[in-house]
Amino acid sequence: MNLERMSDMCSYKIALNTSTLKPFDLTIKEQIYIAQKAGYDGIELWVKDIEDYIQKGGTVKELKKYIDDTGISFVNAIAFFKWSDEDETIRKQAFIQAEQEMQLLVELGCQAIAAPPFGNVKEVSLPTMAHHFSQLTELARGIGIEPYLEFWGKAKKLSKLSEAMYVVLESGAHDVKILIDPFHMYTGGSSLDDLKYLNANSIGIVHVNDYPSLPTREEITDQDRLFPGDGIFHTEEFSKLLTQIGYNGYLSLELFTKNYRGKSALDVAAYGLKKIEGTYGQSIGRK
Repeated sequence: MNLERMSDMCSYKIALNTSTLKPFDLTIKEQIYIAQKAGYDGIELWVKDIEDYIQKGGTVKELKKYIDDTGISFVNAIAFFKWSDEDETIRKQAFIQAEQEMQLLVELGCQAIAAPPFGNVKEVSLPTMAHHFSQLTELARGIGIEPYLEFWGKAKKLSKLSEAMYVVLESGAHDVKILIDPFHMYTGGSSLDDLKYLNANSIGIVHVNDYPSLPTREEITDQDRLFPGDGIFHTEEFSKLLTQIGYNGYLSLELFTKNYRGKSALDVAAYGLKKIEGTYGQSIGRK
């Protein structure tokens, strides 16, 4: 894709989180093919899909070659290990799991892995969580991959951007990055103004989506996410704030729609790319 910087505006690259394609029950190679065919620059794959591919006889070497041949970048992986669970035994097992998964991802050329507040974290203090994230960061960087701290709007802890900012600061690790997601900002009650306290190096990747006015904030689920520009999210303001802080990384489409009403996987991927360009295009300098 031809991405150009326009005057003082930032140009972003666009990725596809393969959760968006879940209704089509595609193989991992088909997911990658659809993303590349639709014109995305990058892709976010789910670790469980990679493991399923290997369990069915695929090899890491073969998958790595396939990704390389498409020319698409494997920019982030979606994983679920309980890195900050309050139970020490569970947490230790989670670090073993994380190490195995991160080693696999590095072999595939993946640049980063998401680290959401998965597990029982309700009674875990933010300083304790920061300590655990520091340990996770040290492990990840020793392997050669970057962990992106992800806040979940409906998590019992680490539900707000401000909490994520506290965790990365108190972790003591340098250049730690946060995963930003409008849906989680909405459900957790984060303010867009919080973004002003970040700089470009503080953001690992930005998931893009939208949400309706109904169901309510309390009742809404991931499956209610909408394409960018189809809901009530202040996308234009969000885009401008990202530009102001100098972010020029990936915008990644992440939906959990159950039924696309007759559209093909390629139709959905292409439409999603068009929606991102349409809603973020003026600010990002996409041509």
